[in-house]
Amino acid sequence: MIKAVFFDLYNTLIGYDPPREETEASILKELGVEVTPQSLLRPIMAADEFIYQEHARYPIGKRSKEETVELYTQYHGIILKEAGIEASWELVTGILKKWLKADYKMVLFDDVVPTLTQLKERGLILGLISNVDRDITPLCQQVGLDGWLGVVVTSQEVGFNKPMPQIFRAALRKAKVRPIEAIYIGDQHQIDVVGANGAGMIGLLIDRNGFFEDITDAPRLTSLTQIVEYL
Repeated sequence: MIKAVFFDLYNTLIGYDPPREETEASILKELGVEVTPQSLLRPIMAADEFIYQEHARYPIGKRSKEETVELYTQYHGIILKEAGIEASWELVTGILKKWLKADYKMVLFDDVVPTLTQLKERGLILGLISNVDRDITPLCQQVGLDGWLGVVVTSQEVGFNKPMPQIFRAALRKAKVRPIEAIYIGDQHQIDVVGANGAGMIGLLIDRNGFFEDITDAPRLTSLTQIVEYL
């Protein structure tokens, strides 16, 4: 019987407002490149996978300023390449400069509150497991997550990054549940799903845009509300 449901944070529970594809398309237009926001969804997903893997390998917060700039230069280069746009140095650096001045905020996805409400009504423990290297308490309070989550575990706190099993096990210990009694859902296959499965949990992949058709070793959800089907 499932007793706890854990979530990833970024791009699972919270996203950008305005959405990143809109900001990226707007920035590119300012730099002379016309592209639709929709056409940037998959390229951003590919770049996200790169950045998550890099953060899991060595936390971004521990890198030098020069290393961080280089990392995000590669990130935007991947977006451009995947979108079929020549990733010139001038264009990538122009994007980086404009992103530093971009006005956006983090917000909950529309399916979050209905899902958390359903799960809470069933008496389940709700938790968060996230690869972050700073205190996310203010962010959780800002978006309204703090009242929902009984367990919050971050890589900063435990010293291990997803997909390492230690970070998942730390959350299980806090929740006082066994691995087979817990579900974990995230937007990255290797970092989230494979990592959770490796710790003995049930890993689910949130795929709101339907871009992970090739993933067949884990359940794919298009909405968090579908979690109840796996309880």
